[in-house]
Amino acid sequence: MNLKQELELRWFLHQYTHEELFDLYDKWWEILYWWIDPSADSFQLGNFISLLNALHYVKKWNQLYLIVWWATWMIWNPTGKSAERNFLTTDKVEENAAKIQKQMYTVLENVWKKIWTKLEFKVINNYDFFKDMNVLDFMREVWKYMTVNWMMNKDIVKKRIIDPDQSISYAEFSYMLIMWYDFFKLFTEYGVKLEVWWADEWDGILSWVELVWKKTWKTVYWATNKLITDSTWKKFWKSEGNAIWLDPNKNSPYFVYQYLLNISDEDVDKLLKLLTFMDLEAIAAIVNEHSVKPELRLWQKALASYVTEIIFWKEFAVQAEMISEMLFWSLDKLWTLSSLSKQDLDALAKETGSIPYSLDMQIVDAMISCWFASSKWDARKLIEWGWIFLNEKKVEDISLTITDNDFHNNVSILRKWKKNFKLIIR
Repeated sequence: MNLKQELELRWFLHQYTHEELFDLYDKWWEILYWWIDPSADSFQLGNFISLLNALHYVKKWNQLYLIVWWATWMIWNPTGKSAERNFLTTDKVEENAAKIQKQMYTVLENVWKKIWTKLEFKVINNYDFFKDMNVLDFMREVWKYMTVNWMMNKDIVKKRIIDPDQSISYAEFSYMLIMWYDFFKLFTEYGVKLEVWWADEWDGILSWVELVWKKTWKTVYWATNKLITDSTWKKFWKSEGNAIWLDPNKNSPYFVYQYLLNISDEDVDKLLKLLTFMDLEAIAAIVNEHSVKPELRLWQKALASYVTEIIFWKEFAVQAEMISEMLFWSLDKLWTLSSLSKQDLDALAKETGSIPYSLDMQIVDAMISCWFASSKWDARKLIEWGWIFLNEKKVEDISLTITDNDFHNNVSILRKWKKNFKLIIR
């Protein structure tokens, strides 16, 4: 299967500037680039999808340049914004860039180990392109080749100028010039001929290609991947409107695993193709197996396990799967609980929340401490309704005392209704 066919079958390919780019990048040893901005100190799942798109080119034995937009993000991006944003400090941009760079290496190393294919890549900070350039040099190198008329005709600028309630500073207006110069430098100094990114940058893409043409009379290429939405037309990488991060300090491996486990059947086939490097035949086999017993959620488990492993690595994927199985799938939670390591228990407690055990702890006090009840009266009513379980046994006695005999592996499970768990840790 050639590169273009695979990108199309995996839902990646959207727009591209020239048909010949696919033949070129099917022949090995070409260079492409992909960028990320340091507006935050971590990747999001949306960035991850676009990176995987780029890695399919790299799998064809091409080399990837990962560009951290340190310089670009010092003045922000006007795209999709109705007002000027506050600048990040130099120190904050530098801190974010360093963390993202480290995360890039981790993710790419995990992909390499997962698919057993050497991925050639290099990380570049675009600040290096501008740090020794003064304003006059920049005017001669870039401004001369792009007209104000042309720049003002771009939708991202036009909307901010036409609307009397909006405005755009010259700094943000000049943002696209920095982006254009990136491609020119990468092409002339490193031989980079292709950039891949989301389709929402198409407005600026043609201008970058044009700038390189005006200055060198040579052709460079662009290809975009689709904006990925779920079956309800929401960006799938948002959870309740919030970004899903690839930093375990922001989103735990279990959180990412559980998010993917809850993907609807309508979306899983597409996401298996987008988010994994599984053979399309293997994905089809999972689809067929899932159709026999959809209640087992085999699609979702395959997706969640694979992606969590790529992002955080195998031990965290196994841990996330174990926590999920214990809380929502296991028929014998106490046996599973007894088999967990200290590290697994700590991860479980972080996800569910926990309270420390005290001698002769009453069940109603435990319920109040873990926010299952707001008062003893409230706790009694929940017990009377049959909503409270201790170690998976329904609590029927409002005066129940929790003792040492209720602990397994120094942990006791308190559950409210069906899926609300808390741990009591001795």
